[in-house]
Amino acid sequence: MTDPAFLLIQFLNGLASASNLFLIACGLSIIFGVTRIVNFAHGSFYMLGAYFAFTLADHMMPALGDAVGFWLAIPLAAVGVGLFAVLVELVLLRRIYRSHELFQLLATFGVVLIVQDLVPAVWGPEELFGPRAPGFTSFVTILGFRFPEYQLVLIAAGPLVLGALWLLFNRTRWGTLVRAATQDREMVGALGVNQAILFTGVLFLGGLLAGLAGALQLPVEPANPFMDIHVIAEAFVVTVVGGMGSVLGAFLAALIIAELQAFGILVFPEVTLVLPFLVMALVLVWRPWGLLGRPEAATGHGFAGDRPLRPLGTPGQLAAAALIVVLLLLPLVLGDYAEKLALEVFVFALFAFSLNFIMGAGGMVSFGHAAYFGLGAYGAALAVKQLGLAMLPALVAAPLLAGLGALAFGWFVVRLSGVYLAMLTLAFAQIAWSTAFQWVELTGGDNGMIGIWPSAWASNVTVYYYLTLLLCGAATAFLWRASFAPFGYTLRAGRDSPLRCDAIGIDVKRHQWLGFALAGTCAGIAGGVFVFSKGNVDPGALSIPTSVDGLVMVLLGGIQTLTGPLLGAAAFHLLEAYVLPLTDYWRALVGLVILLLVVAFPQGLAGFLRDLIERRGASA
Repeated sequence: MTDPAFLLIQFLNGLASASNLFLIACGLSIIFGVTRIVNFAHGSFYMLGAYFAFTLADHMMPALGDAVGFWLAIPLAAVGVGLFAVLVELVLLRRIYRSHELFQLLATFGVVLIVQDLVPAVWGPEELFGPRAPGFTSFVTILGFRFPEYQLVLIAAGPLVLGALWLLFNRTRWGTLVRAATQDREMVGALGVNQAILFTGVLFLGGLLAGLAGALQLPVEPANPFMDIHVIAEAFVVTVVGGMGSVLGAFLAALIIAELQAFGILVFPEVTLVLPFLVMALVLVWRPWGLLGRPEAATGHGFAGDRPLRPLGTPGQLAAAALIVVLLLLPLVLGDYAEKLALEVFVFALFAFSLNFIMGAGGMVSFGHAAYFGLGAYGAALAVKQLGLAMLPALVAAPLLAGLGALAFGWFVVRLSGVYLAMLTLAFAQIAWSTAFQWVELTGGDNGMIGIWPSAWASNVTVYYYLTLLLCGAATAFLWRASFAPFGYTLRAGRDSPLRCDAIGIDVKRHQWLGFALAGTCAGIAGGVFVFSKGNVDPGALSIPTSVDGLVMVLLGGIQTLTGPLLGAAAFHLLEAYVLPLTDYWRALVGLVILLLVVAFPQGLAGFLRDLIERRGASA
């Protein structure tokens, strides 16, 4: 529709959406700029803002009158969320400020899971429709089109908050300290500034802004337990596109993305799901630190406390041989269900191990490794359904498609570093997910593809168990060997000292690219094997939760060891199979496990066992 009046209304709708995105993203950007924490719980702050506003308005409007009660409930809800953010900072984040950014992100994801169970327990699972905003319940007529008055309030909120933040950061001592900490927080600490108090204040401000966004959205959108997941991805996109730590950048990025979505739905509605991630990918490829961000220094990306990886000694080789014998004999004592569970453990152990290969050896933190697991699964499924291939040729197609995807995405990914690299992996994973979700004719869309079963000779559970053990074991052994080959040592050198590697002539980016492709190929093997064990595949195989599961497996086992991801995958999958079904609050349980992991066992299960054995050996 090309009517200028209609286009103006659509532009105004985009401005209202941009204001909401900015209010969420600016708090996220401020928190990262000062604390360097990628706060996944920011979406939970937004959701709590809506629920707090609903409860406060429900109690205050009858007592104080509609207008006073509603407009007082909005700022009080924002302050309440700010205080909740302070509680999270004092209890959790203050303990892990010096941890690697991946531990910090997983800790905030643990908070997300706990809040997701807490909200339905307190407010119920149903949507809660808030009251209409008193004084702004009607509409204005613009060129013959009706436009809600409350949308004008939302449009004004963004610039007003931007102006207030400018005054705060440029006209107050606290704001000056925040800007200084964004530039160099170590120097601020060296000058005697109490960083703990400064960080607490920043978390309060970030939580308050997210809570304000959720509270202001209540007359437009009902409070529901899924608000956090729906908004956090776009908030990250806005923050990264604008430049981590830049409030003005977040405002500019919110305008660009909201307006592109407002008009993109008119021109090409199929692209709306992936449009923000396409924008993020394009911006990061063109300007790796975002529109108004600052380049990151070229430093190592290892994990604090890393120990040199060493090949297995004689005791380790004997233990590995014994484990192989046990796995070969397991079908003699397991039933069909336990065998299927065991082969799924093999699949996710390879998935986690491939992720650990690029994170541990390569220093490349990936938030989107599920892309290659999912591409492998779809590669096998499409080979069966579209090409009519048997199982074995389809299992060859799985790593081919995943490897090609990893080569294509990795070429761009390895040119970035730190959180921008991680976010670009997330963007590419979301692009792959949306393609599978919307290309219904090829992939079946949200319904997925069904009827992908093993060939007749492998239809027996025990036979497929041994096939899975062979394929996943061989891929794991290949990556293990690569970790101790000259290639693996070069990857670790590039991780720990990229400038020195460049100085002596090592092409770090080329090695990282190849390592990324190898990891993606092996993840594709896991995906191909998995689809035949389940008989179906859907876009969930490429989704963010699958990537997060992989990260949890790696950290649960221990990223500083090669055996850790294998142990973590087994522990996590068995926990999902036997413990989580026992409670309705399984998300909170997983969240508590994650918090325990990052606070008490940052070295993971394998690292903890290794340290325990070493201490006992030293005391003997």
